[in-house]
Amino acid sequence: MTEERRSTGIYAYLDVGFNSLISNIRNYKNKIGLLDNARMKSDTQWVIDAMRVKTPGHHTNIGSLSGGNQQKVIIGRWLLTQPEILMLDEPTRGIDVGAKFEIYQLMTELAKKGKGIIIVSSEMPELLGITDRILVMSNGQVAGIVNTKQTSQNEILRLASLHL
Repeated sequence: MTEERRSTGIYAYLDVGFNSLISNIRNYKNKIGLLDNARMKSDTQWVIDAMRVKTPGHHTNIGSLSGGNQQKVIIGRWLLTQPEILMLDEPTRGIDVGAKFEIYQLMTELAKKGKGIIIVSSEMPELLGITDRILVMSNGQVAGIVNTKQTSQNEILRLASLHL
């Protein structure tokens, strides 16, 4: 999932349905090559329900949704591809506290189901609160991997400054 939701994550002038399905669109062709509209509608509804997207419906323009709801549609889009590992780049940037909490809950549920989740975030409290381990980079190099429960912000900052 991209860091810049508005410029590279959503198709702002298109609807929730299109934005939910675009990464998986090839899988919606039937035997004669036409799109299976019933399955597309069903999967869009799954994204709306599973991600708890607040929207009037799947034909709603995604640009009219809040940032948090846009982010949830993007996460749902990638979940439709049934990944074993989900990489989220700044998943809660620019969204309200309620949507952040819902996204954290979703990440916890996915981890409990055995999915691998890689989070790229510049928000240290977020990383310390939702991860098991943190890989710290410094000037493009791995500076260390720390267990979240056994580290501190100071230790992470120390590692981050190793190769400056």
